[in-house]
Amino acid sequence: MKEKQSAVVLSQEEIAPAIYDMWIETSLAGQARPGQFLCVYTGDKSTLLPRPISICEVGEDKRTLRIVYRVAGAGTREFSGYGKGKRVDILGTLGNGFPLEEAAGKRAFLMGGGIGIPPMLELAKQISREAGNVPAVRENVMAVLGYRDGKTFLKEEFEKYGRVLTATEDGSTGTKGNVMDAIRQEGLEADVIYACGPMPMLRAVKAYAEERKIKAYISLEEHMACGVGACLGCVVKTKEIHHHSHVHNARICTDGPVFEAEEVEI
Repeated sequence: MKEKQSAVVLSQEEIAPAIYDMWIETSLAGQARPGQFLCVYTGDKSTLLPRPISICEVGEDKRTLRIVYRVAGAGTREFSGYGKGKRVDILGTLGNGFPLEEAAGKRAFLMGGGIGIPPMLELAKQISREAGNVPAVRENVMAVLGYRDGKTFLKEEFEKYGRVLTATEDGSTGTKGNVMDAIRQEGLEADVIYACGPMPMLRAVKAYAEERKIKAYISLEEHMACGVGACLGCVVKTKEIHHHSHVHNARICTDGPVFEAEEVEI
């Protein structure tokens, strides 16, 4: 259920160059699911459109949410200056999230690239929790994280919930290359894939999953305007005719952002 409300910033820090980690207090935390996102409004009343930011983590008390975002423009630059006690308007929780049940008893890849890494953390936590935090079961969960360089933000937190493999574009740590290079180099296999990241990465994941006949769920990163499906500014082509539009497309903000990879054309 969508709701607009005023949240309170509890803490914020820069965890990598231009990457900020913010905890906010909001009752929306009680309904948040891995893979969902918030729309965050700036304080500039002349700026009508909010910024969509993925949910990184849900607090154990179900009263707090964590968002990790990259400063990419004026809006996110404003957010990066917020300190403890600052009130910020948000709309959430939005999107459909990842199907957690698909990982039960299976080997799972949790693949994140760049700013697509944060939304995979809550998924890793919940898969681990559903498995009873049993080390032998957690061995089935492999987080494959792709970075530009050695600033491997959130890596240590993923290690609490399963195995972690990293890839960096400059080769400073882990496999030199991308997440697919890391998987192939290590000879790893999985029964289900969850992924979020830039479009070239998701295309590679989709192709890999089709080749291996693996079920894959991908979260599409896209510029959004309204965030609630009204403007049709974030559509993706679909394999089947969509029930709402009656054409071969779907709205990423409401029908996604998570899709079964074989259902979309990217």
